[in-house]
Amino acid sequence: MADNARNVAVLSLGGTIAMTTQTDGGATPTLSADDLIAAVPGLADTGIHVEVHDFRRLPGASLAFSDLLELAVKVETLAVDGVVITQGTDTIEETAYLLDLVTTGDTPIVVTGAMRNASMAGADGPANVLAAIRVAASTEVRGTGCVVVFAEEIHAARWVRKTHATSPTAFTSYPGPIGYVAEDRVRITARPTPSLALDPRAAASPARTAIYTVGLGDDGTLLQALGDHVDGLVVAAFGAGHVPMACVDALSDLAKRMPVVLATRTGSGPVLRQTYGFPGSESDLLGRGLISGSTLDPIKARILLQLLLMTAAEKDQITQAFSTVS
Repeated sequence: MADNARNVAVLSLGGTIAMTTQTDGGATPTLSADDLIAAVPGLADTGIHVEVHDFRRLPGASLAFSDLLELAVKVETLAVDGVVITQGTDTIEETAYLLDLVTTGDTPIVVTGAMRNASMAGADGPANVLAAIRVAASTEVRGTGCVVVFAEEIHAARWVRKTHATSPTAFTSYPGPIGYVAEDRVRITARPTPSLALDPRAAASPARTAIYTVGLGDDGTLLQALGDHVDGLVVAAFGAGHVPMACVDALSDLAKRMPVVLATRTGSGPVLRQTYGFPGSESDLLGRGLISGSTLDPIKARILLQLLLMTAAEKDQITQAFSTVS
């Protein structure tokens, strides 16, 4: 190995990328981090030194905040040029954004996975891992925050979303990828502004948050019931931040008791502030004490809200934190 070889740590959390089909026909996480790396063709030709860590063997849907906060602390201790996290795709967008918020420094942190497990024809795990390792080893990626690498596209944690249940190109982002991998070269075409920095060790307070998606004809009854069981709420509203008039009183009451973040259920674009003025409009709800989620989709808004509550942030601190999101 050359003296100037790049060093990348790969931490495996489980998920489809680490799954094989069992005798009953169901796929479960069975592959170690070593197994994943051994299945990557062409890795030795890159000259990148890879160290592997088995961190968890869980489906993506079963990862918890405690797992990811512990992961963030582990990542910060690694003396490497870049880090790759492999996990189940169900929660990749959550993991990436959480790590973006609680890790500091310029070391590239890359999250990837697979839509097809290792027993399936056309398994995409090896290609995604190879691309992710290239990205993690790249000096060009330093300072971009945590990213998701899938199908040779590089997505910023703040914007990436899983938008298809089965497609190998399930991950997309708006306004688009910030880069890509082509001919073994990593290319960055855009750089997001730095995210808010939170200390993962300070996130120790118990908190329960939820996302409530408004729908046609919603009368607010379920909102009122949900309010008795959460410490904070994200409302996935229509369009640019609108809810049915029948929900307004319930949201007004909840906003007096806890932080309620107003996000758009559309998946992209901002919550407006003063374009509409009818009861249940964005200006009406913000005037009643709801907090603008800005451009964060409801899933990302909940991650930020949960972390802030776990660090015992007060409502004015939470409002300020969300105001920094662009």
